[in-house]
Amino acid sequence: MNKLLLFSIVTLLLFSTKKINAQEVIKLTFQEVIKLSEEQSPNALMAKHTYRASYWNYRTFVAQYRPSLTLTGTTPDYSTAYDKVWNSQFERWDYKATNIISNYSSLVLSQNIGFTGGSISLSSDLTLYNDIENNSHRFISSPINIGLTQPLFRYNALKWQKKIEPLRYQAAKKTFITSIESVHQQAVSFFFSLALAQINKQIADINYSNADTLWRISKGRYELGTIAEDELLQMQLSWLNAETSRKEAEINLRDREIRMRSFLGFNENVRLELTLPTEIPSLQVSIQEVFDLAMTNNPEILTQQLKLLAAQSNVAQAKAESGFNANLIASFGLRDQDPNFRLAYSDPNQQQRIRIGFSFPILDWGLGRGKYKMAKSSLELAQVQSQQAIADFQQNLFLDVEKFNLQAAQVGIAAKSDTVAQKMFEVTKQRFLIGKISVLELNNADSKKDQNKRAYVQSLQNYWNFFYNLRSLTLYDFVNKRPLETDYDNLIK
Repeated sequence: MNKLLLFSIVTLLLFSTKKINAQEVIKLTFQEVIKLSEEQSPNALMAKHTYRASYWNYRTFVAQYRPSLTLTGTTPDYSTAYDKVWNSQFERWDYKATNIISNYSSLVLSQNIGFTGGSISLSSDLTLYNDIENNSHRFISSPINIGLTQPLFRYNALKWQKKIEPLRYQAAKKTFITSIESVHQQAVSFFFSLALAQINKQIADINYSNADTLWRISKGRYELGTIAEDELLQMQLSWLNAETSRKEAEINLRDREIRMRSFLGFNENVRLELTLPTEIPSLQVSIQEVFDLAMTNNPEILTQQLKLLAAQSNVAQAKAESGFNANLIASFGLRDQDPNFRLAYSDPNQQQRIRIGFSFPILDWGLGRGKYKMAKSSLELAQVQSQQAIADFQQNLFLDVEKFNLQAAQVGIAAKSDTVAQKMFEVTKQRFLIGKISVLELNNADSKKDQNKRAYVQSLQNYWNFFYNLRSLTLYDFVNKRPLETDYDNLIK
C-alpha cells in the first residue's frame, strides 16, 4: 500500500509539472489589454452584432423609398365546379359546369411616395385561360396598367419613418462606439484587478520571507535573552499570518487570472502576466469643451430626441384615426384577349377605375378621443422626462470632468507615498535588526508599505476609469485631439 501511494503521488506531481510547463505565458501591457478587449471580448462582439442589426433595419427603411420590381404568378390554377353565369337570352342566372386550367403572371414596378404616404405602380400581366370542357383557350393580356393608391387625411407612416429612422441609425453608430468604450472600461477593471492580485502575491511572498527571517532571528535573540517571550510570540504570529496571507493571495491570483482569460477569450493553457503602466497622459480638460462634445456626440442626446419623435408620431396617428379617413384608388390601363397570343396584344381597349373609400366615426363612445388624449399626455410626459434626463446628464458630466482633472495629481501623490512608505519600512527593518525599535513599530511600517502600494495601483485604476468614461461620454480622443471613429463598412462584413 505504501509503494502504491508513493507511486500515485509521484505520478500526480509529474503530471502537474508537465501541465504547468505546457502553459504558455503571455506578458501584456495595459494598452495591449485595451486593444485585445475591443477585438476579442464577448461584449465587443455583442456590440458589433447589435450594430449589424441596426444597419440592416436602416437598409430596410431605405428600401421602402426605392422602386421595387416584382414578378408574381400562379401556375397552374385548376378548377372544376359549377359557376354562376348570366343568361342574356332568358335574362336569368344559370349554373354551368366548368373544367378550367389557368396560368397567370404579373410584372409590377412600384414606388412608395414618402411625402404623401401613397404608392404608384406600373404593371403588366398575362393570363392563359384553358377551358377543358369546351376544348378552347384564350390569352387575356394587360400590356400596361398604371395604379395609384393614396390615403387621404390618414396617418402617414412613411413621413414619420423618414424623420425617425435616419436619426435612429445615427444613434446606433454612436452607441456602438460608446459600447466599445464601455468594453475599455471593463478591460481597465479586469486589468487592475489582476494586476493588484499579482502585486498582493508579490507582497505576500516578500512579507513571508521577511517574517521567516525575523522569526529565525527572534528565536536566536530569545535564546540569548535579549528579547522577551511575548516579542518572540509576536514574531511567530506574524510568520503564521504571513503564511496564511500568501496562500490566500495565491488563490485570489488564480481567480482573477481566470476572469481575465475569459474576458479576453484565452483558453486555460495561457498564463497572463501584466505590466503596470508607468506613465499617464498629462491631460486637463475644460468643462465647456466636454459639454459641447457630449451634446454633439453622445447617443443619449439622440435617444431623447427619438423618444420625443416617437411620442409625436403616436399623437399624429391617434389624431388621424379619430377623425375622417379616406383612401383614393385610381388606375388606368389597356386590356385585350384572343386565342392567338400575338393578337391578344394587337387591339387593346382602355380600362379605368377610380374608387374612394372613407370612414367616419359617428358613435365610438369617446374611443378615438381617448386614444388621442392618452397619446398627447404621453408626449407631454416624454418631454418632461427628456428635459430631466438631459439636465441630469449635464450635471453628472460636470462632476465627471472635475473628478478626472484631479486624478493625475492623485496618481502623483500615490506614487510618492508608495516610494516613501517603502523606504520607511527598510529603515524601520534595519533599526529593528539592531534592536532599536519594537515589533509593533516594525509591523506598523510593514502595513503602511503594503497599503501605499495598493493605493498606488488603485489610483492608476481610478485615472484610467475616468479617462475612458470621459471618452465614452464625448466620443472624443483627447490625447490625439480627434473624434473616435471606426470602419462601419468592415463591421457588416
